[in-house]
Amino acid sequence: MGDKLTQVVKRNGAVVPFNAERITNAIYRASVAVGNRDRSVAEHLSAEVVRRLRETGPDEYIPTVEEIQDAVERVLVSNGVFEMAKAYILYREEHSRRRRTKVAGSHRDSSNIPYQKIYDILNWAIDHDLHRVDLLNHRIERGEFPDIVAESEAYYEDDVAAAADLIGERREEVKIVLISGPSSSGKTTTTTKLGEHLREIGLTLVALNVDNYFFDLEMHPKDEFGDYDYETPQALDLALINQHLVQLLEGREVRLPLYDFKTGKRTLEHTPMRLREGDIILIDSLHGLYHGMTEDIPDANKFRLYAETLLQMKGADGHYIRWTDLRLMRRMVRDSIFRAYNPEQTLLHWHYVRSSELRNIIPYANQADYVVNSAMPYEMSIMRPRLIDHFAEWERKYASDPLRQDACTRAARVHGLLKTVLPVEGDGAIPKRSVMREFIGGSSYEY
Repeated sequence: MGDKLTQVVKRNGAVVPFNAERITNAIYRASVAVGNRDRSVAEHLSAEVVRRLRETGPDEYIPTVEEIQDAVERVLVSNGVFEMAKAYILYREEHSRRRRTKVAGSHRDSSNIPYQKIYDILNWAIDHDLHRVDLLNHRIERGEFPDIVAESEAYYEDDVAAAADLIGERREEVKIVLISGPSSSGKTTTTTKLGEHLREIGLTLVALNVDNYFFDLEMHPKDEFGDYDYETPQALDLALINQHLVQLLEGREVRLPLYDFKTGKRTLEHTPMRLREGDIILIDSLHGLYHGMTEDIPDANKFRLYAETLLQMKGADGHYIRWTDLRLMRRMVRDSIFRAYNPEQTLLHWHYVRSSELRNIIPYANQADYVVNSAMPYEMSIMRPRLIDHFAEWERKYASDPLRQDACTRAARVHGLLKTVLPVEGDGAIPKRSVMREFIGGSSYEY
């Protein structure tokens, strides 16, 4: 190819600029997955991939994404980094499987959620005329928004209480409660409420904040836009978490690390911690069900809870509303209020969030001892006035940008949804202890 390697053909046929950094990042992700955080190795291998591509075919030839990925596999294998090659191949196959699933028309991530749970939620929605957007709108038109809120909140509270009852039944053996779920599924509020219920039955909870186990930011992979990936479990020092949990359950004192998000640096052996007799460790983490975090803890000593926005409501197009879209809107509003993070940045970062949860969170949902539904059927109505203009703008802005196709697709889909929902401007009907307050503000809980 000489020096003509300037473009690449995407799977949809679009021709976009070639960027060698994407190859480096893909190889580095595979390297991190097998415990190697030396980015120079990925850079060296990436340079060899580019060299081989330039030596292949005529100067005017433009490679496809698949051809580039084939070249990466060949370079990894020929250099003898077989574990890295395997991680890359598995990662590539997982993406391929998800694309095939998407083409086949799968819209929900229900395969790992117990069918009975989905059925119960849908049954409840039908009983309350909340299984279709038009029925939600009719109830709002009749002035029933406060009733919808009250009914939805009661269902969620009962769900959390049921989880607490199950833990109480196993109080003699449970030593760790793990609360997991994808981004913005309401894990923090669910954790708080679960803690309240458990204290009422005499169980003492001690929180372990695994955010302090992040590796230094400079050790995280990032993309060509400079976006760091905090969403992968490999961003956490899983071996150290597992080691500390074992030591704590043995009655030993450990010194926890402390992570500074402003500097992106971790301080080791910072905070002493020791369990008292009868203490239960409470962990609220995206990756609470990921095996590497607690692999040396017997299953009998763990209670695993999974939270998800399991809304069972069909939109105007006849399809069920996607749970990921609810969580995207939640995160946009929360991050703009509490983290000074522009909603557009959340949209552009969401492909990382979604990719990681499909690989590292959702597949483990079927290992949970209980699943809590944190979706509120009314939440789209309060999100519409907050976000609809943004989504309309993003749909226009990214319509012709092949590098932002994911953002455009999501923006168009959510914009279309919000246009069909009646807006509710005020939030006075929403309790201060609601899971929605975790995202819209005004909670009586401290986050």
